[in-house]
Amino acid sequence: MSLNGNDLIEAGWQPGPQFPELLAAVRTFEEKGIHDPSYILKLLERDFEKADPRPSMRDAPIPFAEAIEATCELDEKNIDGVRKFMNQLLRTPVIEAGAVMPDACPAGGAEANIPVGGAISVKNAILPAAHSADICCSMYASIFECGESTASMIDSLTESTRFGFGGRKPEDRVAHSVLDEPVWSNKFLQGLEEYASMHLADQGDGNHFAYIGKIRVTRAFVDSLTEAGHDQIARQLHDRAAGRLDDADGATFYTLVTHHGSRGLGAHLYKRGHKAAIRETARMARDIPKAAAWLDTTTEIGQEYWEALQYIGRWTKANHQSIHERFLERSGAERVTEFGNEHNFVWEKDGTFLHGKGATPAWKDTQGRPLLGLIPLNMAAPILVTLGRDNEQFLSFAPHGAGRNQSRTATMRAFRKANGDIDDQSVQNAIDEATRGLDIRWYYGKGDLSESPMGYKPADQVRSQIEHFDLADVVAEVTPLGCIMAGDSGPRPWERKDHLTPKQKRQIEHRAERRKTRQSVRNWEELDED
Repeated sequence: MSLNGNDLIEAGWQPGPQFPELLAAVRTFEEKGIHDPSYILKLLERDFEKADPRPSMRDAPIPFAEAIEATCELDEKNIDGVRKFMNQLLRTPVIEAGAVMPDACPAGGAEANIPVGGAISVKNAILPAAHSADICCSMYASIFECGESTASMIDSLTESTRFGFGGRKPEDRVAHSVLDEPVWSNKFLQGLEEYASMHLADQGDGNHFAYIGKIRVTRAFVDSLTEAGHDQIARQLHDRAAGRLDDADGATFYTLVTHHGSRGLGAHLYKRGHKAAIRETARMARDIPKAAAWLDTTTEIGQEYWEALQYIGRWTKANHQSIHERFLERSGAERVTEFGNEHNFVWEKDGTFLHGKGATPAWKDTQGRPLLGLIPLNMAAPILVTLGRDNEQFLSFAPHGAGRNQSRTATMRAFRKANGDIDDQSVQNAIDEATRGLDIRWYYGKGDLSESPMGYKPADQVRSQIEHFDLADVVAEVTPLGCIMAGDSGPRPWERKDHLTPKQKRQIEHRAERRKTRQSVRNWEELDED
């Protein structure tokens, strides 16, 4: 024969059921007097579709572990949604394992979109959509002593932080050495210096908060930290307790806990990373949903994205610390110790990249120490201080909070009037009842019911499932005194039309049209790239 199987493979045909048909066609051409191999290959390409050698989604998802149980009909509906999206995601060829935490809930309707409370293990690849736009959303705690009242401390905290869209004005910005790091030549970070500067000591909106509570430091708590290898924190607490550890109530300290991510800096990095992942994945694989696109970490572009993520981790920690330092200085408080953890991020272990979308690391660090974590449940419930159990069945994660059983819109539905408007007084009454005895502040003045305890799963349910599934040990609690969240800031500036002059209204409408035009151009550019 003019061509054999090796010739066909060299020409790009894939071995398989199609091969006998190809070889039979070669014989037919030869019987017709055609013997030129190059011409026969052209005829084969005309008559047979060449299989795409690039990998695609698996035919069936790999199994994943569920550290969650339904306790009511809402739970069951929610978990069904979580399973649907995890099963879509776990058909992705580079993913090796998956798990969902007790706080799991769907996070949007895109195919293969990782749920909140979802975790995956990936070999030599990063899926930007699996850490989401709120890169390095994290917790940070400062345990301190202070002679001020709760109200006074929260006044100082309000002056120390910032919530809502936008960022700090130039005259109100906060200096930090993290802004001076030589990272801006990284292609994923180029031109983002302004976002790094404007968002320092800035917490954003949504479920981000600044919470003041009390922690009871007992002999058992200090001993747990010592046994786990967290000697410095244990020693700092022991020394400041001054002999009170063996008292019935131990020693009580105030604690500031902040929760936020990397703001506009991380959001822009995510957009760039996800766009690059979609482009690179289309080159390496086929028919991969956008939410499952990845960057190969063995490539230059994958390594550069990983390095950008590491800077975002350092920047976000500096953001927390800036708020804490400003608060301690304003309130005249004295820090005893501090610690924190990420829960929206990617962590690397021996070439395996663990992704958590709202999942608290609960493994052992490089020194063999169970990780120390903070798990908030809602503004009226204690924040749990945990030591990870390193339960590999669930990828050694724990939940990052209480999670939701329904969307924010669904939560608000019961508070709508017949005309569809929100009954603001009923909303405020419900928030007041759910947070009775606490100093709750909304940075923009108006409460957000969806961020009150009513917007989340029952705290006791999540805590009991942490214990039931052996995810982490609860070694202490921070009980609430007060909390600041963004609240409802009302319409964005470009949507506000009350009390404006006709000229101002025309300017706002003109800017809105320009934004629509720019978005339309971007949409066409994306379609062109696709």
